[in-house]
Amino acid sequence: MKKLILLLLFSVSVFSQKTVIAFDSQVLGESREITIGLPPSFEKNPNKKYPILVLLDGDYLFDPFYGALNYGAFWDDLPETIIVGISQNKNNERYDDCNYDEADGVPSGKGAKFFEFIGAELLPYIEKKYPVAPFRIIAGHDTTAGFLNFFLYKDNPIFNAYISLSPELAPDMENRIPEQLSKLKQPIFYYQSNGDGDVKKLQTSIKQLDTNIKQVTNPLLNYKFDNFAGASHYSLVLYSIPNALYHFFDTYKPISSTEYLEKIAVLQSGYVDYLTNKYEVLNKNLSLKMPIRVNDFKAIEAAILKNKAYSELDKLAEIANKNYPKSMLADYELGLMYEKMGDMKKAAKLYQNASQLEEIGDLTKNMMMEKYDDMISQTPKK
Repeated sequence: MKKLILLLLFSVSVFSQKTVIAFDSQVLGESREITIGLPPSFEKNPNKKYPILVLLDGDYLFDPFYGALNYGAFWDDLPETIIVGISQNKNNERYDDCNYDEADGVPSGKGAKFFEFIGAELLPYIEKKYPVAPFRIIAGHDTTAGFLNFFLYKDNPIFNAYISLSPELAPDMENRIPEQLSKLKQPIFYYQSNGDGDVKKLQTSIKQLDTNIKQVTNPLLNYKFDNFAGASHYSLVLYSIPNALYHFFDTYKPISSTEYLEKIAVLQSGYVDYLTNKYEVLNKNLSLKMPIRVNDFKAIEAAILKNKAYSELDKLAEIANKNYPKSMLADYELGLMYEKMGDMKKAAKLYQNASQLEEIGDLTKNMMMEKYDDMISQTPKK
């Protein structure tokens, strides 16, 4: 098993693309080192669009996020994501980058310029150069985690999801953030964490922020807080990354055996509606449009067969035709419906049609011809 995991991780790293560029910023008046991580499928799928993750403290946060996202994407638990890491630690730039006015608690000086650099220069550059989905994430640690919250001070935040790892909060931020979150007009995902071994002076404001956010009743807010037992200020980062990503992308995951048994197989009807609703929620929450996974089709098919709701295979075939019009999936589902309803002649015709179309998943031309022969053998002779 260990050898298998190592091979998988090696294959992921081989096909992923990681590039370091010098970004000349007019706003900052200087060149900044930016690390861009492109998904494994980037060159093979020119029309595919990807979420963006902007990493503050990209020097040391890039690799753990890059590994977690690529590993999750390998198993199709997480979407492939374009990662943009901003170097801030070679000359302690992070402190000037995150500068704010102590009196009014908003970015000032270099901090105000860095805030503008991200929104007015870096994001437009990435979105012009690469095919991106309209779902943006930003993440940071301590000083930079506190800074990323300033984007929530805007009435229409430019980021959809925030990962705040042991944040060092600006004055009154524990009150201003919940106030802004209560007024949301668009869905926002928000994650923050600390550990019981974290820096003591940070914990009080972090826990107060957590208490205040939990009082927000806005349904557009999707919030999670982790307080890790035994975690230090630095180790909590590795605990937090998968929790944050899986929290944000919970609706992305394919149908699991647990979901099938607890939510789908127990339905009396509406199996296909469950499937279409699942992908509508994915599009609504994450702005990701993607074809329904073949394995998800098979899960719904299994539930239909288990509960003998054969007529729903007709609707499943319609959805299959929309998602995979050149494949044999739609004709196969219709053939299966007629087979289960006892019309072997119609089933045979559909399986024959399917054998002339593109294979998909575990459906093959040989399988369709075998089904055809089986239906013919069961068709009453005149």
